[in-house]
Amino acid sequence: MLKRVFLITVISIASFSTVFLSVSSCNNQSSKARDSVKMISQNVQNGQILAQKYCSSCHLYTAPSYLDKETWQKHVLPAMAPKLGIAVYTDDQYVNNPGKRSTVTYDEWMKIVDYYQKTAPSKLPSVKPPVSAVKDWAIFNLKKPVTEPEFISTTTMVSVDTANQQLYSGDATTNNVNQWNQKLKPTVFTNFPSPVVYASYPEKNKIVFTCIGNMMAIDVAEGKVLAFNKNTEKPDTLSTNLPRPVQSISADFNKDGLSDYVVCGFGHNIGSLYWLKQKQNHQFEKFIIRDVPGAIQAITGDYNHDGWPDVMCLFAQAQEGIWLFLNNQHGGFTTKNLMRFLPVFGSNSFQIADFNHDGNPDILYTCGDNSDYSKILKPYHGMYIYLNQGNFQFKKSYFYPIDGCTKAMAADFDNDGDLDVATIAFFSDFKNNPSKGFIYFEQEQPLHFIPHTVPVNQYGRWICMDVNDWNHDNKPDIVLGNFSMGFNNIDGFKPNWNLKLPLIVLQNTSPKK
Repeated sequence: MLKRVFLITVISIASFSTVFLSVSSCNNQSSKARDSVKMISQNVQNGQILAQKYCSSCHLYTAPSYLDKETWQKHVLPAMAPKLGIAVYTDDQYVNNPGKRSTVTYDEWMKIVDYYQKTAPSKLPSVKPPVSAVKDWAIFNLKKPVTEPEFISTTTMVSVDTANQQLYSGDATTNNVNQWNQKLKPTVFTNFPSPVVYASYPEKNKIVFTCIGNMMAIDVAEGKVLAFNKNTEKPDTLSTNLPRPVQSISADFNKDGLSDYVVCGFGHNIGSLYWLKQKQNHQFEKFIIRDVPGAIQAITGDYNHDGWPDVMCLFAQAQEGIWLFLNNQHGGFTTKNLMRFLPVFGSNSFQIADFNHDGNPDILYTCGDNSDYSKILKPYHGMYIYLNQGNFQFKKSYFYPIDGCTKAMAADFDNDGDLDVATIAFFSDFKNNPSKGFIYFEQEQPLHFIPHTVPVNQYGRWICMDVNDWNHDNKPDIVLGNFSMGFNNIDGFKPNWNLKLPLIVLQNTSPKK
């Protein structure tokens, strides 16, 4: 009996010891796990603080949630590292030898990398459009050129000159500007030193062409602004040695009776928004309005109602946003930022239009440029409408997701008294949803649009668009330009549209009211 009690006691003590040791071991492991989680959490927090500090020195801080993990790790972070003085090797590895001009230490940079790797999503979420699209021709008839060229289309511009009833297009392969008649038969207007990407018509017999200089994203200032007077054969050179200019528009900024120009020098790492001031001898002097790259579209107007022309400009690249430059009436401008966008947005167009008929100009904006480091579909790409709240304040009031959206233009296409919108998407999801390459948004009620995916995706990949009265019936038509060389971001995808058709016209057939 005593032996049995002793044996039970020994077993009980042994069992208790085992349990005690097991519990102690679990407690130790839990403590270590908590310490590990705490350390990871602290490292992530440190990485976030460093990212907010250093990354925001060039652009708005961008949270990891805006791109997937692989894009951050293999593309964006390796592209950003050299800008902070950290060298990169074998695509996504970093050299532990910062130079004298480095703004961040190696350890700090690796904490930033670790922060994005640990917190970025594996895949970006999809977003559902507010209204399903209708696939039809809506109010348009298709007009195509009578013949197709033998080479792949590289249209860089389409532009309707309503005063002279002409349609022009630019071509990056030949550097020609072609002139199209009403049967869409082209003739060469003239040849340029580089591709023409914009045309404006400051006077009835005058055309101002913007030559980009180089289509590649490099810092070579070879762009030009040339003016053609229809009474002369040779153009007047307004400005040269510009960093990849993409637009030139006119206004008399100093009220001396002579037309000046604002030029968007988009550039690459170097670029500026310029004022070309016309002197009494009709030569032009160049002044910098804002000395950063990315100026992609400017619109002139008297925005503060003081009788002097001002400039509103959309900037892409790192410092994305819309800036207002108010004429100070003394040969300069006062700068005011209206909107800022994240550098992953890919801002590419805007338009000023009164969507709610309150007399205040609203802003139509698109983002979707996908030709840089983050070549993935993004749920925040698309068309936005910002309503004017007064005192240069704007509120986002409408969004429609469009993969790789490139441009939007508003007009009363159906002649019912409100504004409709046409959009193109050069970086659309051509593999799974190619119909969004062109969408016509019919405004049915205030800021309630019926999207029509007009079936034109088989005819080209649309990089440029103009809206104007092409056939002189007092209704806005739409011209789309096809650029089918390169820029394929979809692995294994082969273009399935017409590669050679330079442009098409969507002729407005809406009844007059």
